[in-house]
Amino acid sequence: MQSISVGALNEQIKTLLEASFERVLVEGELSRITFHNSGHIYFTLKDSTSAISCVMFRGNASKLRFRLEEGLKVIVDGAITLYKPRGSYQINCFSIEPSGQGALALAFEQLKNKLSQKGYFEASLKKQLPKFPTRIALITSATGAAVQDMLRIAQSRYPLVEIDIYDVLVQGQNAPLSIANAIAIADTKEYDALVVGRGGGSIEDLWAFNEEIVADAIFKAKTPIVSAVGHEIDTLISDFVADLRAPTPTAAMQMILPDKNELLQYLDSIANQYEQLLAQVLHKKEQQLLHLKNLYEQNSIERRLELQLQQTKHLQEVFVSQMEQILLNKAQELELLNNRLPYAISTLLNTKEQQLKHTQNMLLSNNPKLKTKKGYAQLSKNNKVIELQNLEVEDTFELQDANTQIKAKVLTKK
Repeated sequence: MQSISVGALNEQIKTLLEASFERVLVEGELSRITFHNSGHIYFTLKDSTSAISCVMFRGNASKLRFRLEEGLKVIVDGAITLYKPRGSYQINCFSIEPSGQGALALAFEQLKNKLSQKGYFEASLKKQLPKFPTRIALITSATGAAVQDMLRIAQSRYPLVEIDIYDVLVQGQNAPLSIANAIAIADTKEYDALVVGRGGGSIEDLWAFNEEIVADAIFKAKTPIVSAVGHEIDTLISDFVADLRAPTPTAAMQMILPDKNELLQYLDSIANQYEQLLAQVLHKKEQQLLHLKNLYEQNSIERRLELQLQQTKHLQEVFVSQMEQILLNKAQELELLNNRLPYAISTLLNTKEQQLKHTQNMLLSNNPKLKTKKGYAQLSKNNKVIELQNLEVEDTFELQDANTQIKAKVLTKK
């Protein structure tokens, strides 16, 4: 038997394997996943008893709708091939589907979990939409039925709003980038709100709104964004990231635009309330004005003068009354005095006359000239009658009788 080279042997084995296992479907668990810079993906597919190497080249890897994760159970569609340099065989994967669920469903949950961890769904970060928007932008297909429905609703509800339409692709491979770019451009135009959406369709038709690039554009926008994709039963990543989720495009317009009929009714009620309030205010001010007028009248100069005049008049009346009473009393007293004066004068004159007579009698009785007793003389000192015993030695005194007056001095006293 002739020998052959290792390379020739591997080439024969490669031909045999690839011919015998041109297409295989293998189910197993992902392990040791490597995402190479070239875009190729290398991993191991294993079960409880065995393992096999796998490779998915960049062209096929770019078509994956979900991210390969460690431990994920999948079904690999591919072909057995041999890597000649090492003499190892592997599965060249054409496509990979999650085992037990669809690729799109898995991709949706993977992206949802990723964005949730990054805080894209935080309620505290949601921006408030204005009650009365003046300018809004519709980011959707300009030829779709949804945009016409939205314009119709806007015209009937709130014709004052200005609406700009950003025509974008809403399905297909290039749709996510088209939508994200339109959001970024519209965000710089100072709109009050952006409505991102389209009409209904299959999950594949709506998938552009489940792409991370669209989610990033919505989250980074400074303008409030409304996600209005598909029907009410459709839930997409854009719904979670947007500031407001509308079940349908037409519902979005109903949610962000006020109803002109309700506004008119509201204005009527406001006008009624204003009239009532104004009437109450005017009535209150009228009462305050009347109160101030009364206070002014009570405290005005005229009122004060009037009060002063009244007080002066009262004081005059009191003064006149008191003076009349005093004069009356004095008149009565004068009349009484007039009645009593003659008697009082008569009584006083009689009394004085009696006192005069008594004084005269005493004078006569003490007059030395009337003293006729022999050897009697009146003794006085300093013009005062004194007793003899009151004189002291060297005192000067006078002696007087009816005919003679002499001045003497006490020489001795016994």
